[in-house]
Amino acid sequence: MNYDIKQIDEGLALPLIEDFYSLQGEGVNTGKAAYFIRLGGCDIGCSWCDTKFSWNADFHKLTQTIDIVEKASGFPAKAIVVTGGEPTCYNLEVLCTELKKRNIQTFLETSGVYKLTGSWDWICLSPKQHNPPLAEFFPIANELKVIINNTNDFEWAETNRKKVSPECKLLLQPEWSAYNKIIHDVVDYIKNNPDWVISLQAHKFMKIP
Repeated sequence: MNYDIKQIDEGLALPLIEDFYSLQGEGVNTGKAAYFIRLGGCDIGCSWCDTKFSWNADFHKLTQTIDIVEKASGFPAKAIVVTGGEPTCYNLEVLCTELKKRNIQTFLETSGVYKLTGSWDWICLSPKQHNPPLAEFFPIANELKVIINNTNDFEWAETNRKKVSPECKLLLQPEWSAYNKIIHDVVDYIKNNPDWVISLQAHKFMKIP
C-alpha cells in the first residue's frame, strides 16, 4: 500500500485497523463504555501478542483523522481508547486536538517506546522487557499494567513500579494464552504484595470485542 507519508507525519491520516464501540475489557477502567481506535503498526514483536495482525501498518487502510474523529463522536460514551499495534508510532496531535474540541476524553494504551504526542486524560503504560519504555512515560503514567507470562515477569513488574509516580495504579495481568498456567501465581503474588491489583481480560471472558 502506498501511504502518503506527509499526511501521516502531520497526523492528518492514520493506518486504521478497526474502530468500534464496546466496553473497556482490562485495566483500571474495566467495564466502562468507550470507543476504540486500533492503529496498525508495531515493531516490538511480543511473542504472545494477541493482535499480530496489527504489526504491519501497510496492511491497514490509511484513514483521514477527521473522519475517525467524526465517527467516534457519534456514540454516547465520550471516551476514546487509542490502541494498536503501538499507537505512539504516529503523530497523534491532530487526533487528540479534534477529540478535545468535542469534549471527548482520551485514553492511550502504549508500551512507551516512542515519543509521546497528543493530549491524554489517561495513559496506560504496559512495558515490555525486550523493548523498555522511554523514561518520559514513567512520571506521567496513570496506570502501570504489566503482562505476566511467567514468574520472571514479577521482577520486571517491580523494576517498573520503582519508576512510576506514587499515584500510578499498579496492575498485573495474566497473559491470555498462559492464563491457566499463571493465574494462581499472580493471585498469590498480589496477596503477598497488595499494592498490586489484578487485571483480567474481561472482554475475552464475555466474548465481546
